Amino acid sequence: MPDLHVPPLLIGGNGVTSLAIEPSMANRHGLIAGATGTGKTITLQVLAQSFSQMGVPVLVPDIKGDFSGIAKAGKAGEKLQKRADKVGLGPMTLCGAPTVFWDVFGEQGHPLRLTIAELGPVLLSRLLNLNETQSGIIDILFRVADDNGWLLLDLKDLRSMLIYLHEQRSALGAKYGNVSAASLGAIQRSLLRLDGQGGEKLFGEPAISLDDFLQTDENGQGVVNVLHAAQLYQESPLAYSCILLWLLSELFEQLPEVGDADKPRFVLFFDEAHLMFTDTPKALVDRIEQVVRLIRSKGVGVYFVTQSPLDIPDSILGQLGNRVQHALRAFTPRDQKAVRAAAQTFRANPELDTESVIMALGVGEALVSVLDAKGTPSIVQQVMIRPPDSQMGPINETERAELIKASPLAGAYDQAVDRESAYEVLQERADKSLSAEKPTVKPQSKARKRSGGGKSIGQELSEMFSSFGRSAMRSVGTQAGRAIVRGILGSLRSK
Repeated sequence: MPDLHVPPLLIGGNGVTSLAIEPSMANRHGLIAGATGTGKTITLQVLAQSFSQMGVPVLVPDIKGDFSGIAKAGKAGEKLQKRADKVGLGPMTLCGAPTVFWDVFGEQGHPLRLTIAELGPVLLSRLLNLNETQSGIIDILFRVADDNGWLLLDLKDLRSMLIYLHEQRSALGAKYGNVSAASLGAIQRSLLRLDGQGGEKLFGEPAISLDDFLQTDENGQGVVNVLHAAQLYQESPLAYSCILLWLLSELFEQLPEVGDADKPRFVLFFDEAHLMFTDTPKALVDRIEQVVRLIRSKGVGVYFVTQSPLDIPDSILGQLGNRVQHALRAFTPRDQKAVRAAAQTFRANPELDTESVIMALGVGEALVSVLDAKGTPSIVQQVMIRPPDSQMGPINETERAELIKASPLAGAYDQAVDRESAYEVLQERADKSLSAEKPTVKPQSKARKRSGGGKSIGQELSEMFSSFGRSAMRSVGTQAGRAIVRGILGSLRSK
C-alpha cells in the first residue's frame, strides 16, 4: 500500500508566497544560518516540531539552554496569531512535542554514555586532539584489543591498554609497528584533560542505543530528543562535536537503505556546526562529506546550524538543498565576504538584491530557498518565519524534572554498571604474574625480577607516569561495544 501524502513543512511566508519543505526532499539536508540573536533558534524549533508532527524523530542539541520549551504548548496571543495569518498558517493549534531530554552529566536529562569501542579510533583521536603519530598509537591499541578479544568500554580500559602497550612495546612492534613511549605519555596527558572535562561521565555503561533516538509516541508523532549541551559545549567542544559525529556514523552504519521515501526516517540537527570542521583533519572532513552525501539514501536528513555559510566546507555546503538565511552583519572584511558567500548560495531572484537584504533582515525574518518536488531549488524569497506551536523559551526546572520522570526511558540509564573489560583482564593477568613469582633470598634480587615483565598495572603506571599517580586508575562506568575496531563511517574508513 502506498504511503499517504505528507503535507509540506511550512517555514514562513510574506503575504504573497509561502515557502515549505517538501517531505520527500527533507532528507536532502539543510542549512540554518545567521548572526546571534536573529532568530535561528525559533527556526530550528519550528522545523524540529514540524518533523515531529509528521512522525519523524529528531535530535536537537540545546547549547544555550533555551530549547526545552518545545515540550510545552505555546501561549495564544493576538500578536502570535497575526503573524501566523501573515505567513499563511491560519488558526494555530498550540501544542508541545513529545520530548526526551539527554545530558552527558545526567543532571538535565537521562545520562548519555558511549563506549570507547563505539566511538572508534578516528573520533577518539579527534576527541583527544592527537597528532598523526599519536593517532597511530590509538589505531594499534584498538587492533591489539580486537585481536585479544578485550572490550574497550571506558577510560580505565583505555589507560590499562596504554600500560600494556608500554610493557609489551618491543614484542608488539614487530607485528603492529613502533609504539613510542613519548606518544603514550602524550596520550595519557590528553586523557587527564578529558577526565577533568567530564570524560568519566561520557564513557560508561549502559550505553545509549540508537533505537532510543528513533521513537514515536502513541499518537505517531516523532520524539524530539533534546541533548542538553550547555555545560558540555563550554567545557569540551570537541566532546560535543564528537557525540554528534558518532550519531551520524551510527545512523549511516545501522539504518537500511530506503530509496525515495515520502519523508525522512530521522533528522539530525548540528548546532554550532563550525565545531565539526575547525582544525579538523582533512581526512576526517572528507569522510564526513561522504556520509552526508550518502546518508540521505538511509532516510536521514542533516541540518547544519551556524552563523555563516563560510563555516561549512564547500563540499558539504553544496549538498544542503533547503536553506534558511537569517541576518548577517558586515562590520569587517570577513563579514562582508560571508554576506557575499551567503547571497551566492541562493538561486537568484531578479526582484531581490540578496546581498543587501541579508544585512537588512529583522529578527524572525529570513531568506529562504527550498527544493521542489523534483529537487530543483526555488528562487530565494524574503519571508517571516512562522511561529512555533510550542513555547518560545525554556520550561522551568520543575517541569523538566516531571518530564524526565515520566519519560518511557526513566531509569533505563540512571545507574552506571561495570563489568569485565580490558582493565579487569589485564589486572588479573598482572596479579597472576606476581603471584607466580618465587621469592628469593636477597630483596634486591626480588626487586630486579619484578622490574621485568611481572609488574602490576598500578606499579607500571607509577613508574611510567608518576605525575599522574594511581588516581588515574580509578573506575569509571563501563559499556560493551559491538565491535572493537571502529571509526566514523564504518565501511568507508581508511584501510
